[in-house]
Amino acid sequence: MRTPAVSFEFFPPKSLEGSFRLWDTLGVLAPLGPDFVSVTYGAGGTTRKLTHEAVTAIDANFGVPVAAHLTCVDATKTETLEIAAQYADAGISQIVALRGDAPKGADAFTPHPDGFASSIELIEALAETGSFDIRVGAYPDPHPEAASMQDCVTFLKRKLDAGATSAITQFFFEADTFFRFRDACAAAGIDAPIIPGILPIEDWTRARRFATSCGAVIPQWLDDAYAAATRDGREDLLSTAICTEMCANLIEGGVENLHFYTLNKPELTRDVCAALGVTPKVALAEVA
Repeated sequence: MRTPAVSFEFFPPKSLEGSFRLWDTLGVLAPLGPDFVSVTYGAGGTTRKLTHEAVTAIDANFGVPVAAHLTCVDATKTETLEIAAQYADAGISQIVALRGDAPKGADAFTPHPDGFASSIELIEALAETGSFDIRVGAYPDPHPEAASMQDCVTFLKRKLDAGATSAITQFFFEADTFFRFRDACAAAGIDAPIIPGILPIEDWTRARRFATSCGAVIPQWLDDAYAAATRDGREDLLSTAICTEMCANLIEGGVENLHFYTLNKPELTRDVCAALGVTPKVALAEVA
């Protein structure tokens, strides 16, 4: 089995304790030599400043390429592009451009009166600057606002045509889900890299709730497996086995890159990476 290239997603810390947790997570995962790491934006743009601080601190201290999430939520076009310019000035050349989730309490995304109305408008504006490698989101299971997977394929093509260079998928629970999406993208003429997003399951109840909110299909066998594992106290073993097997199936199916949603908890991601042959490339002292 080929050893995949990997990347990791983190969320910005909101407290001193959270900062220590993020730094500890980076200390474990940065030595694995990721292609890049990304830092999320909170729902409704609530962590805009924290994201910027985390991105620039990681770039300065850990020696790994950083991709900053940027959304259209609750900001004017001018404000959003100013944030992008600050990233460019700091030497950050990768952006994950997203429409973004609605603010807490809102039923749906509503564009700012002077803001970008969609991720496509944001991508076009970022592409015009010539400053960024633009990554975007993709949905192997239909987005909650999409009628079908084919609608997600069509919209992904529009984002790539607007100037994006690659896509990272929402997480999914079966390799075949990704393969069906990849095949549909190829049939639509998409040849840009599509990186599968992987969620190591730290807590099945939480992961299940998250999956329901974002439209990821939950297979019955997974509910049954965690019900049995909970009774036996073997949730961690099950999570490692399931995630490793799915990643191995993806690699056997031709996938070369994996993007892990770490939730700022490194242990399970590290264990899965080790099982896939991804081991530390540099000593911690060299990246800190």
